[in-house]
Amino acid sequence: MIVPKIKTAVVADQNTLVITFVNGEVKKYNISRLLTNEMFSPLKNQAFFRNVKVEPGGYAVYWNDMIDISEYELWKNGIAENPSNA
Repeated sequence: MIVPKIKTAVVADQNTLVITFVNGEVKKYNISRLLTNEMFSPLKNQAFFRNVKVEPGGYAVYWNDMIDISEYELWKNGIAENPSNA
């Protein structure tokens, strides 16, 4: 399976990112389960969390050189936005 690269990432609320991939799909990713891992604990700080960036090439989102989330994780575990076919 080829995972599409990340185009944009924005913060939706205190624990959720909205990720747009280069293929046009949009997924919401909740970071709550990551916060038990000490590496991700700085994301509990809302000012820090809101400073999310997309790595060049779209391979991950990141906050600093120690905290990132891969495009694979975001794609696999993100929740797809409801398509407008309902």
